[in-house]
Amino acid sequence: MATPADAWHELKRELLEIMNAERLIDDPLRTLAYGTDASFYRLIPRLVVRPVNEDELMAVLAGCRARKLPVTFRAAGTSLSGQAVTDSVLIQLREGWRGHEILDGGRAIRLQPGVIGARANQLLAPFRRKIGPDPASINSCMIGGIAANNASGMCCGTAQNSYRTVRDIRVILADGTRLDTADPASREVFRHRYAELVEGLERLAAETRSNEPLAEKIRHKYRLKNTTGYALNSLIDFDDGIEILKHLMIGSEGTLGFISTITYETVVDELHKAAALVFLPDMAATCRATIALKQAPVSAVELMDRAALRSVESKPGMPEVLKTLPGGAAALLIDVRGNDESQLEERLQAVQTIFEGIHTLEPVTFTHDKGTYELYWKIRKGLFPAVGAVRDTGTTVIIEDVAFPIERLDEGVLALTEVFHRHGYPEAILFGHALEGNLHFVFPQGFEKPGEVERYQALMDEVAQLVGVEYGGSLKAEHGTGRNMAPYVELEWGPEAYALMWQIKVLFDPENLLNPDVILSRNPTLHLENLKPLPAADPIVDKCIECGFCEHVCPSRDLTLTPRQRIVIAREMARLEALGDGLDTQEAGRLEQLRKDYRYAGDETCAVDGLCATQCPVGINTGELIRELRHERLAQHADMARRVGRHFSGTTRLARGMLNLASTGRAILGERGLSKVSGAITQASGGRVPQWMPTLPKAAPVRVLGRGRVSDSTREKVVYFPSCATRVFGAGHGDSESRSIMEITLSLLDKAGFEVIVPEMSGHLCCGMAFQSKGQFDEATHKARELNRELLVASQNGRYPILSDTSPCVLHMQGRLDERLTVQEPVAFAHDHLLSRLDLTPLDERVAVHMTCSSTHMGLGERMVALAQACAREVVVPAEITCCGFAGDKGLVTPELNASALKGLAGQVDECEAGYSNSRTCEIGLSLHGGIPYRSILSLLDRASRGRSAA
Repeated sequence: MATPADAWHELKRELLEIMNAERLIDDPLRTLAYGTDASFYRLIPRLVVRPVNEDELMAVLAGCRARKLPVTFRAAGTSLSGQAVTDSVLIQLREGWRGHEILDGGRAIRLQPGVIGARANQLLAPFRRKIGPDPASINSCMIGGIAANNASGMCCGTAQNSYRTVRDIRVILADGTRLDTADPASREVFRHRYAELVEGLERLAAETRSNEPLAEKIRHKYRLKNTTGYALNSLIDFDDGIEILKHLMIGSEGTLGFISTITYETVVDELHKAAALVFLPDMAATCRATIALKQAPVSAVELMDRAALRSVESKPGMPEVLKTLPGGAAALLIDVRGNDESQLEERLQAVQTIFEGIHTLEPVTFTHDKGTYELYWKIRKGLFPAVGAVRDTGTTVIIEDVAFPIERLDEGVLALTEVFHRHGYPEAILFGHALEGNLHFVFPQGFEKPGEVERYQALMDEVAQLVGVEYGGSLKAEHGTGRNMAPYVELEWGPEAYALMWQIKVLFDPENLLNPDVILSRNPTLHLENLKPLPAADPIVDKCIECGFCEHVCPSRDLTLTPRQRIVIAREMARLEALGDGLDTQEAGRLEQLRKDYRYAGDETCAVDGLCATQCPVGINTGELIRELRHERLAQHADMARRVGRHFSGTTRLARGMLNLASTGRAILGERGLSKVSGAITQASGGRVPQWMPTLPKAAPVRVLGRGRVSDSTREKVVYFPSCATRVFGAGHGDSESRSIMEITLSLLDKAGFEVIVPEMSGHLCCGMAFQSKGQFDEATHKARELNRELLVASQNGRYPILSDTSPCVLHMQGRLDERLTVQEPVAFAHDHLLSRLDLTPLDERVAVHMTCSSTHMGLGERMVALAQACAREVVVPAEITCCGFAGDKGLVTPELNASALKGLAGQVDECEAGYSNSRTCEIGLSLHGGIPYRSILSLLDRASRGRSAA
């Protein structure tokens, strides 16, 4: 008889015959990192498997079934109720599960479970359609989780959730059976071969419909938002077994089977939008206003109590009145949409009419401004993590997701608030989708101190009784049952409906191997077990609640770790280190292994681009944590950094010499020969000498900076500071654009009528970013001060604008240079200073644009695309390509990061003549993995323009 440990090892050995070892993960670092989700539970999987197709997934299921090993499916891991964690086998969806197909002119869309929700809407945008579900995490969560949890959201309600908008699914059941409900042949075969399951579902449906009290209870429960338990409404909505199966899969949280494809009926995306923050004197008045709006032409009504407003009142752009609201006040965020302006105005007037009879603290004013509209929604969507950010270090944050019948919303809210205060949770905040009676209560919770678990249990017992029984509401309106509410499903639904759910589970999964203890559990204290520790690790990241919003923009997300996962491991190492002498031998060995593995997975493959901060509701930049670690680890190299910084012009000359040597080797040996020689040198040096790559450019001709220029008092002056990257890297080999960025920039500035000033000692100058990213903070500060001094002289203390040709450098300069200096990168400078001086004739070309991470940080995306559109016939912005991962020199020393970040780029740009960006080092990696030359955006502008005088 095999022991459990042997069973997992046997499974891995079996799967190695059909899968790469890289996709079968059982080391301590990655099992913990990949096994963590957004909930407050922690289970560490014994094996993480990353199948890339259905056949591999079926092999995993077969192997688990043969060994009686439980298995859990994981998409993005943004789930909040513990439905995506396991201590057994975790199937994680990554590569291979991102397929999509538009159907019926956009009226439907077929999606694989690894597609991010926002990506689906991006695909549908040209058709003015979208998917119905719109959870707050839609920019991060995946279709698999949206369907498996029946996630809804702000505007979705109960009419447009996955249950109501699913057209078809392709599903794999516990025994490996496949069913495609869109395929009549598949349906027929399934109905014949699995008659017991189909007939069993039809029998349960008939019995349920004949049981009128139970049927009416089900109808009542699904008039509300409800994700507690299985979708019993499928038993009264349908009588065909396959239709019942299809709809039972929605919201089943991976406990009945695996949804490998789902086809949604899409809904109209009304493009004309307006929003208002309406302030009311107290919660009762707010709830009454919500009831009045139930029949109004609104898309969403979001309720926020005073505590919720207080948590965001200091955010940039928020109305000043927030800080002056009385203690009991509350707000409604009202969203109104229309297909055109006239329809929008008509609906706005209808809403204004409703408020004529309602006392508000401020006049009801709707904004049409896109920036303000998006700010309101960004604040609302970030409330849960924002509350988590102000909790005490070491505590977690709990979010409860309940729904009341709308007609009893006001009394339900007051009763629930009283419960929270009675159990010692006065800091709880309240917000939610008020039109559906769906409210979220969020509060910090520690579990380490004596009595805290018992206090939490007493609270949950009373909340469950109040909402589920006394008010006939739902304990989980949209976040899924998970482990969090599994012990209370019977209390809410009653013994008869609960028994029905177990019958469904047994029909699908008689061995209880699919996500056991999720939705249904015999363990009454399940929700109090396996609680996640959140120890202090570093003030930079201690406020993280591990929501996962950051993950989809991280360039290393498919290679090693994401920002959330880097924080998870940093916390675990801090927890183990805090035990000191209390560590046993096994834990001490685990800590040492984590430290060793984190060097590569956490540090060396982190691009420190800070894009994670742009998605984090509380602005955590995990790159800062990694830079601090590098600073500590590389402190002994400070003298070397100082020598490099003090002799920087010599360093760049050496770099150009190496490029010239590579060009000579290329000419003599050819690309293949040079690649072999370079590979041998790299291997012999232990990776210290980077591998040559075909897109490594020629050396830049810095002599162009020294050419004499005649002063012309009639011309406006501009200071041009070429970055160290453009002083080293010239044009690409074989590229039709044979000029360096410096030559292009000087040509363009001359054409636009500027007199160019190049700072003295330009060859020695550097903004310091290259040192900062490696943790050499002192030398980074020194170089920034040098640059600041020379730019002040060149610009006459900020009298003239300054152009630097590399976007990441400009982002680094912000906040580090004298405030009198106005430094802009290529896109901003072209938009603000060049377009008005040039005549444009768009080129008859299809071009790609890469948005660098710095462009995203500086909000230049729209301007960059507009600039390219003014210069070319067609512009392509590749989807799901964020930071390229080249990260200064990472593309040379850790090329796999660049390769992973740009996976899929070539297929999106293969019909483009060229690509354009605003960072020379990024363009090297983009050219390699895109298969087309990438150049500076200034090159495109120069080729498409003439000076006004020449015209």
